[in-house]
Amino acid sequence: MGDNSDIASRLAGLSDPELAGVLLVATAGRSGFAAVHAALVGLLESGAAGRPVDVTAATSSGDASPPVSVPEVSGQVGGASSVPVPPPGGSAPVGSGGYSASGVPTFESVRDKVEQRFGTAQGMGELDRRTPAGRSVDEQWEAREKAARERLDRIRKSLHGNDPDQP
Repeated sequence: MGDNSDIASRLAGLSDPELAGVLLVATAGRSGFAAVHAALVGLLESGAAGRPVDVTAATSSGDASPPVSVPEVSGQVGGASSVPVPPPGGSAPVGSGGYSASGVPTFESVRDKVEQRFGTAQGMGELDRRTPAGRSVDEQWEAREKAARERLDRIRKSLHGNDPDQP
């Protein structure tokens, strides 16, 4: 690859629609940049970047991936931001491992993770209470609570003893 500063200066000289066209081509088919690609599509659909200039890849890396179809983007959330939605007339693309094809975790996978962590925490608490050290801590806590209640009762009684309105 050539000099990075040369590339950066050339990109800086492009208009917004030209830069959007270049970025669309550069991010197409790259799973790591799927979110950037979807955001560019949403930006272009909203008209904020103008009409993209048709750009083609001038150089091929030899192992270029085929372009990925970009999901339709809805501009309803947050004005200029966009949220990918499944294409009309079909079911949402199913990914693997609890993630959609666009890399977003599914509701079920998030719920399962939360339930698993909650169950683990609850089980660890139960196991801790069954150990001698855990029982000792519980007994110490109860002893301190009892001592605190007794001390509070003595303070209240001493305050009521100084109160002239008491019968």
